Amino acid sequence: MNRLHEKQDDLEAQKEFQVVLDWLTRVDYGAQQSDFRHNRQEGTGQWLLSSNEFQQWRDQPGQLIYCPGIPGAGKTILASIVVDHLCNEYRSDPMSGIAYIYCSFNKQQEQEPRDLLSSLLKQLLQRQTPMPKAIKELYRHHTSERTRPSLGEIRTALSSIMSAFSRLFIVIDALDECRISAGGQRELLSEILSLQKQTHMNLFTTSRSIPDIDNEFKGALRLEIRASADDVHKYLDTNISLLPRVVSKRPDLQQEIKTVIAKSIDGM
Repeated sequence: MNRLHEKQDDLEAQKEFQVVLDWLTRVDYGAQQSDFRHNRQEGTGQWLLSSNEFQQWRDQPGQLIYCPGIPGAGKTILASIVVDHLCNEYRSDPMSGIAYIYCSFNKQQEQEPRDLLSSLLKQLLQRQTPMPKAIKELYRHHTSERTRPSLGEIRTALSSIMSAFSRLFIVIDALDECRISAGGQRELLSEILSLQKQTHMNLFTTSRSIPDIDNEFKGALRLEIRASADDVHKYLDTNISLLPRVVSKRPDLQQEIKTVIAKSIDGM
């Protein structure tokens, strides 16, 4: 009988947990991560993971790495590769936290700084059980008042949750696409960099090279993102069979096609 009550209590706690997570934000970057994983060419992006800059960033707590790149260079796909690498590397370690954001021009209504920080909070809470008392109290206060938490409340809650991890990795893709109106982009950067100093998290960012963003990451590790020749060849090797049969019969023509394309993409 006691076991039955314990099971019911566990189910109720799990249900409440999910209700609170959904209340924080409905935005689900996990679905986007799955899409990026499905669409990318297997085996690509290894040049980034094996680079000295990335390994220094990953292995030393409190490091920032800024990865600028031209439009079409593959920044988002590479960010998704980094997320998968971190999840695989630290999945079994409950004291390691991983969260990520994919900014997009097409979803700016979801990209107020408060919403983005709420998403980071939600992702990190999913690795903590039971739910911290402070988060329960925040939820109950605002649901009773029919209000939403302020940016300051989310910041405080996020800082507290972040400090509970011994290692913490945050990946933010396409900072340049974050909502600019009303100072949203600048405010997000200010909040994230402030949290980084407080919690010594490892922050990985991608963006087009824009002076205002570049200036925020002076002194950080820097790794330019460009489409590598190896990645391009892997993609072409896999997809060249889709070309007309005359190509499949001509290995010399296949090699010429791959060489010309690899040279002409110029980092895209």
